[in-house]
Amino acid sequence: MSSQQLGRGPLRAAGPDPTPPTGPDGDGSPPARFVGWLGSLGCLAAGYAVFQFLFGVLPDSLGGETARYLISGVSGLGTGAAAWLAAALLRARTAAQTGAGQPDPATLGTGALAPGPGPLPELFSAAHETLVGQVSVVDDPDAGRLTGWSHSLADPGHRDAGRADPALTRPTPVGTAYGLHTMLDLGIPDGRLGTGDLVETLWRLRLPGGGWSARSQGAEARPEVTALVLGALARAGASSDLLTAEVERCTTGFTRELDRAGRESTHVVTTVLRGLLRAAPRHPVLPRLHEALVDGAISDDRRDHLRCWSYRLGPPYGPASPLHTALAVVALDRAARVLDETAAARAAREDGVRWLLACRDAPHHGCLDLENLREEVRRPRPDDPVRHEVLNVRHFTASWVARALLTPGAREVARRDGLHDEWAERLDGAIAAVWAAQSDGIWAWGRGDSTELRRPMWMTYQGLSALRAHAVWMYQPVQPVVPHQH
Repeated sequence: MSSQQLGRGPLRAAGPDPTPPTGPDGDGSPPARFVGWLGSLGCLAAGYAVFQFLFGVLPDSLGGETARYLISGVSGLGTGAAAWLAAALLRARTAAQTGAGQPDPATLGTGALAPGPGPLPELFSAAHETLVGQVSVVDDPDAGRLTGWSHSLADPGHRDAGRADPALTRPTPVGTAYGLHTMLDLGIPDGRLGTGDLVETLWRLRLPGGGWSARSQGAEARPEVTALVLGALARAGASSDLLTAEVERCTTGFTRELDRAGRESTHVVTTVLRGLLRAAPRHPVLPRLHEALVDGAISDDRRDHLRCWSYRLGPPYGPASPLHTALAVVALDRAARVLDETAAARAAREDGVRWLLACRDAPHHGCLDLENLREEVRRPRPDDPVRHEVLNVRHFTASWVARALLTPGAREVARRDGLHDEWAERLDGAIAAVWAAQSDGIWAWGRGDSTELRRPMWMTYQGLSALRAHAVWMYQPVQPVVPHQH
């Protein structure tokens, strides 16, 4: 959605002055309405109208036709000049008030300053109701009582939605972690669903040897899922003492020797980096992961040799990818606020922002840079290294591009490089694409075969997170007018 569609203006955006507020009749104060009426005719038209009127009503006895012309002409010129001066004065006053961030005092107390409600409150409320209505509560004979979500929400349009396989509705670490993130973003207005139950469920879903894995990964803990869960637990207020052991298990197994496929995957490394920045911001592995991500940047000769990222952090790198560049920009921006950012890391991060802004496809709400992606992460199976475990990953590209452009570092690059217009256009396009993919606050993956998980929890979290970040950035409070003291 553009700022016009949202009905708000960015707080720090360059652009045209805001429209002055109107009075109770929608036309401003009485003087403003009068000047507006004259302005609608035009100064010359107003003068001519007065001339015609006087020439028609003045009596012939006044001194002949010449005198009538003279009096009517002088009156018409005077009226036109007065209209022009009044309009100029009103424009100057309005410009001075809006330039100072103050509304027209004539409109105070009329209610015209209160903006109309936007669509986000209804969307957030609908999302909350759906998540509460579809939370799954299961008494597991081994794990105990589980409260959370599966990987995907039930599709209300599916004829078998009410008779889903219990195995598909059982809470999973990935679904519940994203659900916990979502509820923390939305805020919990009532007691129907508490974060404590979700936190306890994530601990109960921990594998016997520690850590967490996706449903398709079996009993082997994987660093990207473990870091996702740890980040959600840390955000919900879990004790650092409880997290420490799991952080150590995650980082110990995430080495090039033990998990080469993971360490060469941009998706895996950025996921681990984001999760550990929340759960263990002072862990010594973070600078190494940060450096590996910076070193994995590639140069793209199609976009002025700017650095960006592909799906791999090592050769063969693969083609430049908007999705993976956005992932890297978000992770590097968060790391810059926690770690000591080197000049090389800052240069790579800023180049990634410039690369995203250099998209030449249009229109930007449907450009190629926003296409959703699928990728596979292949790892040797622990029980049979000849065979591979395959993790299918789907990416909501528009949400990641929006979140990358909304980072403080991206806004600073756009401001410093004079790229505000490009930044605003790309951001509006990404947000419009995010908005278009939802229905009542729940995001759906494109329709595929009948077994497709169409409403994944991670997609709803990422969509809501992008819209929330955009709304926070767009927020512009109305500044009260303080009367001058005489």
